[in-house]
Amino acid sequence: MTFSIHGLAIARGIAIGRAVLAASGSMEVAHYFIEPEQVQAEIARVRGGRNAVIEELQRLQADMPPDAPPELAALLDVHLMLLQDEMLVSGVKHWITDRLYNAEWALTTQLEIISRQFDEMEDEYLRERKADLAQVVERILRRMKGVAGPMAPPPSRARRQAEAGAEAEYLQGDAADVPLVLVAHDLSPADMLQFKQSVFAGFVTDVGGKTSHTAIVARSMDIPAVVGARLASQLVRQDDWIIIDGDAGTVIVDPTPIILAEYGFRQRQLALERERLTRLRHTPAVTLDAQAIELLANIEQPGDAAAALRAGAVGVGLFRSEFLFMGRGGRLPDEDEQYLAYREAVQCMEGLPVTIRTVDVGADKPLDKGYKDRSLNPALGLRAIRWSLSDPAMFRTQLRAMLRAAAHGPVRLLFPMLAHVSEIRQTLAQVDLARAELDARGAVYGPVQLGAMIEVPAAALIVQQFLRYFDFLSLGTNDLIQYTLAIDRADEAVAHLYEPLHPAVLRLVADVIAEGARQGKSVSVCGEMAGDVGMTRLLLGLGLRSFSMQPAQILAVKQEVLRVDARKLADWALQVLASDDPAAMLAQ
Repeated sequence: MTFSIHGLAIARGIAIGRAVLAASGSMEVAHYFIEPEQVQAEIARVRGGRNAVIEELQRLQADMPPDAPPELAALLDVHLMLLQDEMLVSGVKHWITDRLYNAEWALTTQLEIISRQFDEMEDEYLRERKADLAQVVERILRRMKGVAGPMAPPPSRARRQAEAGAEAEYLQGDAADVPLVLVAHDLSPADMLQFKQSVFAGFVTDVGGKTSHTAIVARSMDIPAVVGARLASQLVRQDDWIIIDGDAGTVIVDPTPIILAEYGFRQRQLALERERLTRLRHTPAVTLDAQAIELLANIEQPGDAAAALRAGAVGVGLFRSEFLFMGRGGRLPDEDEQYLAYREAVQCMEGLPVTIRTVDVGADKPLDKGYKDRSLNPALGLRAIRWSLSDPAMFRTQLRAMLRAAAHGPVRLLFPMLAHVSEIRQTLAQVDLARAELDARGAVYGPVQLGAMIEVPAAALIVQQFLRYFDFLSLGTNDLIQYTLAIDRADEAVAHLYEPLHPAVLRLVADVIAEGARQGKSVSVCGEMAGDVGMTRLLLGLGLRSFSMQPAQILAVKQEVLRVDARKLADWALQVLASDDPAAMLAQ
């Protein structure tokens, strides 16, 4: 039966495909696709884990004391029966063989399917056997723990064939590839990066906000996504056909053929619009009144620089270096590993500037999946520059790598979440020490410009002091909004209060841009505001001339830039600033 789930639209477009559910909670396991030649080995891994549990339970039965409660013996019998149940065994083989899921993923997927069947049983005793099945699967997973390898590259879509019926009609042929969409309770930024080159056409999560880092990476992947969809991972079943409307923030489950056809048409129209925008790639971003606008790219990995060039970016305005640090089990990248990564990005940009932000972890960006920040409020705790300054040796390792990469092209260093002049001085002192350490060993390094993120209201309010120390500023509007409005931007419960057009936020943004212009220093916006076409005219009217965004957003923003006269927008922008309801003025 067709039904809809509503969430927050975070990445535009439409995705249509089969649902892939990612397990979560106490039975969270690695999810990755295997190669066809690994199928038999994965099946053998599950079989080995199951056989080991069977032997374990049979030993318990044999060693059971005579006075043991009869219920215990009965429970062991039930568990042994479930372990040998054909539905569990054949189902796991199906997910491994047909969908190329790794063994653990296949096991938890089949557990979920059988559990739903238990839930539908009228007999209470049988319904309660779901818990026994979960215990059995957990035993198997424990036996398999440590056997699984790292996340493998996903198979190409060409390996997966579509099924017949209404879905095949949408796909225009029985031999078409089956699109897959990911449905999960939550995805960490590291998870998102692992899926970045994957087969997924879109994703849905139960939690998250429009500017959570999961959402930001989704936009960088340029795939439709909806977050904050509450119970999506419980309501959607494995292999359901679903439609993700990234513009409306809606997920349609089990759509009818008519709905499929309608959204398929809209999907093709969007593809045509994107194709038209690609013609602007080599067109300079210049307004009607001849104002040159700098359109830069935000990237997460060195390989993303190629996409930035393809999108027509004139540089990298934000290289989020923290993604090099994540998902490593606490083992941080050393200087040479970081240097090679930064050098790759610099060389890929072919002489265009690359702005590298020092590591910004904490809050909604833990170093490793499952890490629990013990701060009462992680967003206000030891994160970003505070984390770096708390470990000077680690910080200088990163700085040395960045300085060495600057020998290969123009590099700018960007420091996140500064709020105090004392922090500025400590940071600059570490840069000087890093240079001295390189000098001492005769290492080659290049000149760099130094910049500060303005993402804390305190920094915006003393921007004049910041500009005494730095060559440029970058407005991190995501955190600036969060801290100005006291809203956790990853919490869907307060997502409706996250308002980029709040008068207080706009006033801070306008003041920073104006002060930069007065002092002749560059100010860019690297937060999600920069890639929001609905904000382009306002930011231009406020005097912004440098935007940094996900590569996928560049051409749409460029199109808006080419259509406007920036001088004529100035008076209107001041009216928006003075308005009690800026959002209403932009909607006119």
